[in-house]
Amino acid sequence: QVQLVESGGGLVQPGGSLRLSCLASGSRFIINHMGWYRQAPGKQRELVAKITSGGTTNYASSVKGRFTISRDNAKNTVYLQMNSLKPEDTAVYYCNVISWDGDDYWGQGTQVTVSS
Repeated sequence: QVQLVESGGGLVQPGGSLRLSCLASGSRFIINHMGWYRQAPGKQRELVAKITSGGTTNYASSVKGRFTISRDNAKNTVYLQMNSLKPEDTAVYYCNVISWDGDDYWGQGTQVTVSS
């Protein structure tokens, strides 16, 4: 069984920063792609950023230049550094991991609220 545990969400003022973490654990589990998605109220879940096993990254245009995704393969952990946060970044952020077998796993979500 694979588990994804997210942390780092919270309330922050516009212009502030947060760092999300997602730890993946499980037996016989080899990670390929890792990423972050978000879902705001009344909206569909959307890709924020993703990173391949080789370190290639991809960002949504709305966060490019403000957010940075990284991963620590030894720790099976993916991070999302979020800077210059805006109210429109408010959403539940979900960690996503895809194994080399093609299995797709999701975290439980962590709330990020950007408000003054």
